[in-house]
Amino acid sequence: MIRRASFGIAGEIIDAGSRKTVQLPVSTLSDHTPVAISAHVIHGRREGPTVFVSAGIHGDEVIGVEIVRRLLRARTLKSLRGTLIVVPIVNTFGFLNHSRYLPDRRDLNRCFPGSPHGSLASRLAHIFLKEIVSHCSLGIDLHSAAIHRTNLPQIRVSARNRNALQLAQVFGAPVILTSSLRPGSLRAEAQKLGVDMLLYEAGEGMRFDEMSVRAGVAGILRVLKSLEMLPPKGIAKASARSVLCSDSHWMRAPVGGLLRMFKSEGDVIKEGEIIAAIADPFGEVETEVAAEYSGIIVGRAVMPIVHEGDALFHIATVKSVDVAEAAIDDLASQLEEDPLFDEDEII
Repeated sequence: MIRRASFGIAGEIIDAGSRKTVQLPVSTLSDHTPVAISAHVIHGRREGPTVFVSAGIHGDEVIGVEIVRRLLRARTLKSLRGTLIVVPIVNTFGFLNHSRYLPDRRDLNRCFPGSPHGSLASRLAHIFLKEIVSHCSLGIDLHSAAIHRTNLPQIRVSARNRNALQLAQVFGAPVILTSSLRPGSLRAEAQKLGVDMLLYEAGEGMRFDEMSVRAGVAGILRVLKSLEMLPPKGIAKASARSVLCSDSHWMRAPVGGLLRMFKSEGDVIKEGEIIAAIADPFGEVETEVAAEYSGIIVGRAVMPIVHEGDALFHIATVKSVDVAEAAIDDLASQLEEDPLFDEDEII
């Protein structure tokens, strides 16, 4: 049997059938502490695709870091075909500061492809694209909602990318939301390199959510199995089909005050239905909030204090409310049944 060639990344060599954590130097802090992107590479004994899984592009989106931690403990990775590159924290600066942004106040996911001579954010984007993304045919990027908001587990893909849409269905999240590519985003630049992308959104900034973590780990393993990178044993197919949504809208607070929500993420609502109320602190004036669209709540605010114009509900539109409601019920049952893959540690 011909031994598979070694895998090279950032000057490091990983032999077939081995795994190694490599450091990609980025910069130094003002106190001269070095900062790097840490990437864990699993290079299988047999040929197969090269895939990356990344988290922490926004430093306050910690749920992806927990998904990655559990993924790396999955025993089935011992039988991996191809190569898996896993980056738990892309934006180390933001992660250490509990911030979405880098020290220069830039959003890393608006700075791709970056430049080796640009701003700190631009240099970090350039390193990640060159050293990680360019090696791969597929990437799975893990995100959550911003602080004080939460998201229903969902996959975001480009509407015209059939391969990505098929993999999104394999992933098995409750909702697939097709969205356009934003200039400067990782998805946009990866597509230019011919790298398909799945963007997983779930949970809240600076918080762990058990169901969202489990859905993320299970979804990644399903995708790797569908690419024949993992053996099928122990990885069940999604038992329910994701709801495909092609459009979404944010509903905003008509007034400021104390918010009481009557609906939550995953609920299917109808246009005109009362889904929240906002009152003044004395309870003398209360404003009902009616749904402006029919659809699925895929994101919502979690802070009970709101100002006029604040985002309250993110609603993905559907063709049939009844069909969507049945599908969401099936998918909720699937999430509860997904295995932990880390059974001796419960959050």
